[in-house]
Amino acid sequence: MHKGPTIAVIIGSFHRAYGEIMLSQAHQTAMHEGLQLDEPIWVPGSMEKPLALKKELKRAAIVGAVTLGIIERGETGHGLVMAQAVIKSIIDLQLETMKPVGIGILGPEITPEQIQPRLEPYARDAVLAVSSMLRETKNIPI
Repeated sequence: MHKGPTIAVIIGSFHRAYGEIMLSQAHQTAMHEGLQLDEPIWVPGSMEKPLALKKELKRAAIVGAVTLGIIERGETGHGLVMAQAVIKSIIDLQLETMKPVGIGILGPEITPEQIQPRLEPYARDAVLAVSSMLRETKNIPI
């Protein structure tokens, strides 16, 4: 089993099948980067991510985190407003804890046909962002 610095993963369960694809890619990328993903924390949707993220970032064993999921285009501006609040909360937690967080949340205006081709790249890039910041800030020796 791979061992390395551990990052948390917070993922929305509303699109569970898509989330599983993202999680698989996040695992592969983490291994390639010398990182280990902790057990995923599944939450109902994006609004619940900051609370779960804060809890995980407070753990000493966690050096960073990724957030994964989808905020689809809706009939109203709700998704856009929600996405802005969620992303701001995630950035605030990153600054509060001084631990990097990679954001792999598709949307907020993504359409169903745009989802599939973006799942793996977004998950990969979220992990790569954390890995890069850990190296840059010298938080861990990767």
